[in-house]
Amino acid sequence: MVIKFLKRSFFQRLLGLSATTKPGIDGCWNYADGKLTISLDKVLELNTPGGAIRFEGKNLPKRVLVVCTEDGEYRAFHNRCTHLGHRRLDPVPGTDTVQCCSLNKSTYDSGGNKIFGPAPHPITLYPVKKEQGNLIISVN
Repeated sequence: MVIKFLKRSFFQRLLGLSATTKPGIDGCWNYADGKLTISLDKVLELNTPGGAIRFEGKNLPKRVLVVCTEDGEYRAFHNRCTHLGHRRLDPVPGTDTVQCCSLNKSTYDSGGNKIFGPAPHPITLYPVKKEQGNLIISVN
């Protein structure tokens, strides 16, 4: 398997700057009772394969990265690399992998398993279901 790397400058990686944005519309998601609910009609980044968005803050207990895969499915990951520093993750365009935004480039497959880099553990993959125009992610 050939590992592709997200194109980032040395300084972007050194500082751990994520390439994936937060939602532009504040009311497009909420978190209650262990469920992150996202309105797909308000989060345009998830309407095309390869699109991604990161959710954090408010009362959400863990950072979450949501990706629309190349085959149009949705994956939700705990947005925290398992290597030192616990930096954020970004999807790698044209692949079904996510990669740490730091210098070490730890890379994980769509199941959260490490396939490259020094990260010692897999990342958590959260269950996702699509229901009435929403994504519902169980964050436990």
